[in-house]
Amino acid sequence: MFTKSFSVVLLMSICVGAAAQETPEFPSPEPEHQWLQKFVGNWSLTSKAKMGPDQPDVECSGRMQCQMLGEFWLINKMDSEMMDSTMKGVQSIGYDPVKEKYIGTWVDSMTSTLWVYEGTVNEAGTKLTLEADGPNFTTPGKTAKFRDAYEFRSPDHLVVTSSMQGDDGEWITFMSGDAKRIRDRE
Repeated sequence: MFTKSFSVVLLMSICVGAAAQETPEFPSPEPEHQWLQKFVGNWSLTSKAKMGPDQPDVECSGRMQCQMLGEFWLINKMDSEMMDSTMKGVQSIGYDPVKEKYIGTWVDSMTSTLWVYEGTVNEAGTKLTLEADGPNFTTPGKTAKFRDAYEFRSPDHLVVTSSMQGDDGEWITFMSGDAKRIRDRE
């Protein structure tokens, strides 16, 4: 009985002490978080992918649905059709004020890779470039650096490119396309 009573008193003391302390302040969104709101809405995607140096480009089409998760995170859900296959992907993008970098992740229905991004927006505020390490498409078992870029040509037009850094240090663009807003921002 003494042990049970002591436990109740101890728990009540901890709760009262915690309530007496100030409630911690949550961070406020930075201007970099607010910049991500440019993406919010629904987009129609058309792109071309290079499957190899001697192979023709493959055309892709799809949709991208972008919404904010609170004021800190952008969530992009993508569906695309390519060569009679459907690919679904989910991307998160936020901003880390300590690193002073945009950060994010990408997962999709066609690979087992969790892509982890870091990047920046150009001085003009029109282009977000994200980089990640991932499996090298040309050399199995090796990794390579990848770069995805989203350039706003207007509020309703994005140019999207994906590149991989070759062994020689040169960037090889393997996908490029356009995204057009199909519905006003929500």
